[in-house]
Parts: sequence; structure tokens; C-alpha cells
Amino acid sequence: MTSNKPIPVTLITKPGQLLSLDADTALIRLPANTSHGHDDGDHCIACAAQADVRALLFNLLESQRRGLRPAFSRVVVDASAVKDPQQVVLALTGKLPAQALRDHTVARTFFLVG
Repeated sequence: MTSNKPIPVTLITKPGQLLSLDADTALIRLPANTSHGHDDGDHCIACAAQADVRALLFNLLESQRRGLRPAFSRVVVDASAVKDPQQVVLALTGKLPAQALRDHTVARTFFLVG
């Protein structure tokens, strides 16, 4: 990361709300599920890993740090396909227990706007 300034995260929860993105904005899309034999909302480790917003934000930081992606100053998370976007809000606001050191890094680096 090029700055110690917190990075704002905008959460999109309804289809069609996605804003136009500029070069300083990173986009993360959370899938509903991987369509591998269960209903949306069923607990599935594979789907949970793909929709773990804290892990995805940490990976975004790591990609930037390693020079694998351009710098960004804000993030848009498209959670319009997620059955319960409130879980994403809870993860971004620190209401879910931290699972790993990466969760603390994300909590110090990003904040939910709006």
C-alpha cells in the first residue's frame, strides 16, 4: 500500500447499483455460490472461501504490495448476488470474530462507507 490513509469500501447490494469505476477503484464481486449442487445460502466451505470479503480484501492488498496490480484508493464490493449481504456488512464492520491476522490487517486498512 502506498499510503497509511484508510481505504473506503462501498458495498453494492442490489443488481444495477454498480457505479462507474475509475482507475483508482478496485472491484470485488462476491458470487452467490459456485453452482455445484446446493441451494444459495446453504453452508459450503468452497463457497464461503470465495465470498470471504476480508480474505478477498487482504488478497487485494497483497497483490498491490507485490506489484501484481495497480495501486487503488477505494474499493467497490459487489454483493448483489449474495443471499444475505448483512453478513458482508458484519465482516466489514468488525462484528464477526477475526479468523486470522489478515482480518486485523483488513480492519485497520479498510472502512465501510455509506
